[in-house]
Amino acid sequence: MSMKTRQQRIGGVLLIALAAIVFLAAGGREAADAHAEPLSGTTAYSPEIDPAVHGVATFGGGCFWCVEAVFQRVDGVVDVVSGYAGGHIDNPTYEQVITGTTGHAEVVQVVFDRSVISYEEILDWFFRAHDPTTLNRQGNDIGPHYRSIVLHHDPEQERIARAFIEYVQRDFGDPIVTEVVPLDVFFKAEEYHQNYYDRNRNAGYCVWVIRPKLESLGL
Repeated sequence: MSMKTRQQRIGGVLLIALAAIVFLAAGGREAADAHAEPLSGTTAYSPEIDPAVHGVATFGGGCFWCVEAVFQRVDGVVDVVSGYAGGHIDNPTYEQVITGTTGHAEVVQVVFDRSVISYEEILDWFFRAHDPTTLNRQGNDIGPHYRSIVLHHDPEQERIARAFIEYVQRDFGDPIVTEVVPLDVFFKAEEYHQNYYDRNRNAGYCVWVIRPKLESLGL
């Protein structure tokens, strides 16, 4: 996608989001390491976060190793943490999550500099980085923990995400199945999952899945 096309796409989303805001205002309505403490949707793991400067986005689109590697290479992103969200038990382990019975999705929490990149642009990268039309699946990764999901931190993020999905649906032949739900609690994944691609570049999944995706995105 050219830069001009991306700008037009994001611009179109902004117009839809603005219209939605006006409408609402008018009255329409692998070894298990110890986990860090769970955090609410309004905070992030990055020690660098400054609420006056940074935004936080949380979403899942298949294996978090892959999504993490993408956003670590996006200009304006300050930090990326892999974790679990959207489930019904506290402090889940990877072994529990991959059974598909805890309700959690593998997600990443992205801290970004709002003066460099917007939430709309973050979403644009997210939808380019995975297939949002496959239910509970990304390629050979199958299960509800691999579902496409946006966990919004506030009503503004929700409005923008829903408007973005409505706008980019035209780019896909099949219906987008991405969930848009409020973030309750984000649980940081075990340490060996963090920065996975950069620490394991010669591993099979990195060579055959992550690297080609990064190349296809120009990263």
